[in-house]
Amino acid sequence: MKRPDAEALCHILADQLRPHVDLARTALVGIHTGGAWVAERLHTLLGLHTAPGAIGVSFYRDDYSQRGLHANTKTSHIPFEIEGAHIIIVDDVLYTGRTIRAAMNELFDYGRPDKIELAVLADRGGRELPIAADFCAHTLNLPAAQMLELERAADGTLAFRLTEK
Repeated sequence: MKRPDAEALCHILADQLRPHVDLARTALVGIHTGGAWVAERLHTLLGLHTAPGAIGVSFYRDDYSQRGLHANTKTSHIPFEIEGAHIIIVDDVLYTGRTIRAAMNELFDYGRPDKIELAVLADRGGRELPIAADFCAHTLNLPAAQMLELERAADGTLAFRLTEK
C-alpha cells in the first residue's frame, strides 16, 4: 500500500476547514504529538488569530491503568479561553476513537466550549467508539497489525510511515 502524502493532506484539510472557521473565534487544539504538529500547520495555512493549543491525553485514557505513565508523557497547553469557544480538535490518525474521547474529557476540565469539531489527516477505520471526524483529508482501511504514524523532519515537513505492530 502506498503511504498517504501528509503534506498534501494538510492542504486538503485546510481547504475543507476554511469555510467553517471564524478567523477570530475558532481555535485549534492538537492532540500530542502528531495532532499538535498538524494543528500548527493548519493554523498557518488558515491564518487563524488564536495560537493553537496542544493536549496530552495520557491521564484521560480509559487504558491508563494498563499503560501507566510513560517517561515521554506530554502536558497540555491551552493558550486561550475554552469557555464559549469554537474548538476544532486536530489529530493525525483517527482509529478507535478512544484518544478523541479522552481529549474531549480533558477539554471540559478547561471550560465549556460552544462547539467541538474533529479534524484528522487520515481515518484508518477500526472504530471502537461512536466517534467520527467532521473533517477528514484521507480515508483508508488498514489491518489491525499495521500502524500509520506521522513523523516530522528537522525542517518541519510531515510524512506518514507505515509500520507493523
